[in-house]
Amino acid sequence: MVLRLAKTLQIPPRERNALLLAAGYAPLYRHTCLGAQEPEPAGGDIGFFIAQLEPNPVLVLDRYWNILRMNDGAKRFFALFPPCDSALPLNGPRLVFHPQGLRPFIENWEVVAARIIQRVHREAAENPSDERLKLFLEELLGYPNVPSRWRRLDLDNAPRPFLTIDYKWKNSFLRLFSTLTTLGTPPDLAGQELRIETLFPADEGTRAAVTQSD
Repeated sequence: MVLRLAKTLQIPPRERNALLLAAGYAPLYRHTCLGAQEPEPAGGDIGFFIAQLEPNPVLVLDRYWNILRMNDGAKRFFALFPPCDSALPLNGPRLVFHPQGLRPFIENWEVVAARIIQRVHREAAENPSDERLKLFLEELLGYPNVPSRWRRLDLDNAPRPFLTIDYKWKNSFLRLFSTLTTLGTPPDLAGQELRIETLFPADEGTRAAVTQSD
């Protein structure tokens, strides 16, 4: 009954485990920690997959948007912004929000950051037992010049289906859009929560800059 209710309400697997525990049952979904050295829950398939997407930048992310792995295309992309603080922990939203990350280079930062913070809001709401996710949301909201209105989940405005991130580079802009891919039949929670983000050039000038050799 607990699982049937959770499925009907589309509760994420991690929260289903919490419901099972609260009802006196053992968790159903096992959890394997994925560290930076072991982001391969499918026998190396992720490495093969992201290699097929070269030369586009590809990031392998965990549930907290930490970057576990990147392909050569992503390394070339980050190398275009050498002032970016190399000591900053590699995390997608943190790189966008942190003043020493990619934030100074993003021309449409407020639009992009607003989209990201609303996504983190929704994920925190969908996972009420995840204190780490709540702390991550508070961290992002605490960075300089983050509008106070972003502290609320916006349920009225649907996100636009297509959004480019416009990076200031040299005397022009690099415009990219991203897609997120998840695994179809992962064996555990860590695999289910893994995300693969691919950045695609939105114009020919960006394509030439992003795909050029070192």
